[in-house]
Amino acid sequence: MTTPAAAATAATAPHEANAHANQFALLKQRRFAPFFWTQFAGAANDNLFKFAFTVMVTYQLQLSWMPPAMAGLAIGALFILPFLLFSATAGQLTDKFDKTKMIRFVKNLEIAIMLLAAWGFVTADAVVLLGCVFLMGLHSTLFGPVKFAYLPQVLDARELTGGNGMVEMGTFVAILLGQVAGGLLVALPQVGHATVAVACVLLALVGRGVAQAIPRAPATDPGLVINWNPFSETWRNLKLAHGNIVVFRSLLGISWMWFFGAVFLSQFPSFAKEVLHGDEQVASLLLVVFSVGIGVGSLLCETLSRRQVEIGLVPLGAIGMSVFAIDLYFASRALPPVAVMGLGAFVGQAAHWRVMADLALLSLFAGLYSVPMYALIQLRSQPTHRARIIAANNILNALFMIGSSVIAGALLGAGFTIPQIFLFTGIANAVVAFYIFMLVPEYLLRFIAWMLSHFVYRFEIKGDEHIPTEGAAVLVCNHVSFIDAILLMAASPRPIRFIMDHRIFKVPVLGWLFRLAKAIPIAPQKEDPAAYEAAFARALGVLREGDLLAIFPEGAITRDGQLQPFKGGVMKIIESARAEGIEPPVIPMALTNLWGSYFSRIELRGGENVAMAKPFRRGFFSRVGLHVGHAVPPVEVRPEALQQRVSGLLAA
Repeated sequence: MTTPAAAATAATAPHEANAHANQFALLKQRRFAPFFWTQFAGAANDNLFKFAFTVMVTYQLQLSWMPPAMAGLAIGALFILPFLLFSATAGQLTDKFDKTKMIRFVKNLEIAIMLLAAWGFVTADAVVLLGCVFLMGLHSTLFGPVKFAYLPQVLDARELTGGNGMVEMGTFVAILLGQVAGGLLVALPQVGHATVAVACVLLALVGRGVAQAIPRAPATDPGLVINWNPFSETWRNLKLAHGNIVVFRSLLGISWMWFFGAVFLSQFPSFAKEVLHGDEQVASLLLVVFSVGIGVGSLLCETLSRRQVEIGLVPLGAIGMSVFAIDLYFASRALPPVAVMGLGAFVGQAAHWRVMADLALLSLFAGLYSVPMYALIQLRSQPTHRARIIAANNILNALFMIGSSVIAGALLGAGFTIPQIFLFTGIANAVVAFYIFMLVPEYLLRFIAWMLSHFVYRFEIKGDEHIPTEGAAVLVCNHVSFIDAILLMAASPRPIRFIMDHRIFKVPVLGWLFRLAKAIPIAPQKEDPAAYEAAFARALGVLREGDLLAIFPEGAITRDGQLQPFKGGVMKIIESARAEGIEPPVIPMALTNLWGSYFSRIELRGGENVAMAKPFRRGFFSRVGLHVGHAVPPVEVRPEALQQRVSGLLAA
């Protein structure tokens, strides 16, 4: 019998007909385009409303109970409070009901909130507008789980990075346009407040109209009984997320990114006014630069990841975030006090271009950091619980963003300057990122694999669609160099556990990396029977868990560049798995043109055969490849036949 969740997944599962050349082609497809523009309109409206209100408080109103320096922090904290209170309920509703119906309900709510906000703008009633900030936070709380649970329901694994990149890009372009429009419209003499009011209502109506075209996305857990207690359900969602430790720690990583970003976004109006001595248009320019950087970084993810979920980009993003946040402090700390400048005077000074470059690069690397993390969570979360996992992420995001507001406010109260707060955030980011990557070594390992396959070699992959995106499988490959495993990591969208000769663990640095990757050491049976049997027991455990297992059946790195006979270890693994009812397919692979490189063996004068000698003997960026063949059913696996398949791939 098919479960409701399975039926729902099957009803919206993407097919090969949906294949596309790049992420922009998704904008021509109904499963993605209406959703994209609905999200775009909502993000634009959120930010037009919030930024117009922030500018109004900072530059136009004189409120004794809300000083301009604290306005951004207060409005930001009030907006994210509903995420903390109602995310657990929103996640349940999204898993229980059709996501398209949820989206339309949320857009109807947005229209009602914006009508109230319009009255608040026209009457310049700050209390009413603060209430609308909270209500728009509720609107975004309800939409958040839908947004991230919808994508993996309609996109396949190889589209997730591109789809998330498009949504992130669209979101930040919408933020850019919304905040620029909010800042410019509210500053219009006499008619500014009324113009903002009209714009907010119109955007809400546009978003609801586009949402009508979103195709159905059936419920993934229609039998779910809603727990309306937000506190107990919040705790339950956090425990649910913690059940998958890689996913949970990725949630923490995303939440830290929101902590980091909230510090900068909340301080832009005051940073522009008090540090850069610019007017409202300068504040808008900073947001333009920041948003464009995020958008570019998000779009680059698909290109840099070979259209797979490449979490190796996350450490790269973290490094860039810290470097340019710290440099932003040095670029802005000593700017001389001058009269308030307009946009033309601001961009006419060379010192300000360094500030803008830091902001652009900081945000670009933040895009590289966030998109793969979101895609990883979507890919590895259980479909029936995915929205509740996203809700747990929103709860954590809210906690971290509230924490950022409290810490930034405390630092301001203690006499820190805004550039010093940026410096503190950049240093803290480096510490937190290092801690996360030590907790989840997969990020670090994939980063090393990504760097190696992009900056040491020109690595080309053919047939990577044959690597299973789910379920147990055995990968068999020729053994050419000491970094074969790292190159296979770079090619796979999923983690791989390797069975490797125990002697390779004694190689400096590489041995540490393979232990970090939880590679399985194996010794010849005659040399160490206990280690031999233990290796196969651990290999069976990998398949039992539904993961990828890789083996180099030659048993050792080739000494002459030729394919060596395959040994019987792969048969032992397959037979043990089948005895437990596991039927893992075997995926043949062939590394090409790697022989003769620095990490492979070479025969020196005198006949000595060594590796890692003469580092530049092949020059820079030498071309290597990986050819992946069709899966072999376990019943057809024979060492000789596998060797012939790998040999054929080498000759292809």
